[in-house]
Amino acid sequence: MLPEVIATRYVTPLREGGSLPGIVEADDLGTYVMKFTGAGQGRKTLVAEVVCGQLARRLGLRVPELVRMWLDPVIGRGEPDEEVQELLKASGGLNLGMDYLPGSLGFDPLAYRVDAAEAGRVVWFDALVSNVDRSWRNPNMLVWHGDLWLIDHGATLIWHHNWRSAAAAAEKPYDASDHALAPFGPDLATAAAELAPQVTEKLVADCVADVPDEWLEGEPGFEGPDEVRAAYTEVLAARARTVHELITIGTPSADRPSQAPGWLTGKDGDAQ
Repeated sequence: MLPEVIATRYVTPLREGGSLPGIVEADDLGTYVMKFTGAGQGRKTLVAEVVCGQLARRLGLRVPELVRMWLDPVIGRGEPDEEVQELLKASGGLNLGMDYLPGSLGFDPLAYRVDAAEAGRVVWFDALVSNVDRSWRNPNMLVWHGDLWLIDHGATLIWHHNWRSAAAAAEKPYDASDHALAPFGPDLATAAAELAPQVTEKLVADCVADVPDEWLEGEPGFEGPDEVRAAYTEVLAARARTVHELITIGTPSADRPSQAPGWLTGKDGDAQ
């Protein structure tokens, strides 16, 4: 189970994120980026954050530590922004915290070089979890103490917004032409040989087990949280076996609209 903390002070919103995450202090004296169940994207983005964050960490990729974070909306009473107040009111109870990386910088491909091996591992992982939001438009990576860190996995596992598409998701192609690390010549063959054997059903099940029951209950078509967890495990374990064969890297687009789903970009439509 993820560590558990209680939010003690809301510091400031991070307006770069579509879900309006915020910097929050907690009772363990830590500082976290908090993502809220009351955000427009709903609890499934938090499920995706947990599944992908834990899976990435188990595969040796750098992801900020995740915690279960309890929120009493009363801490937002002094917040002058009405939008933030409403978000906090709608998010009382269990939310998700991500360790805040002070002094980190947004990834810039002109300032930070990534070797082909690391680029290959990240692209392979993003293909595994169907990440539509790590493009050159929005890299969702940080550089901290000279290392590359992966953040913001809410726009992964997009098939869980429509479980009828989940069975086909295991074989869905992944176009990495616009991936932020495509220019670094990702070594996908080596990444697949290293990572695919590790993504067993047990490994995935262990990661999915960290998703709180509260975020899985009431899922249409499932008897309960454990059945939902089994569905995530089945799709990801199956996809890992052949995902390297489904990745294509072509010429990056200069002006093609983002392939992220409409609920993430704020535009009508959905990329599911």
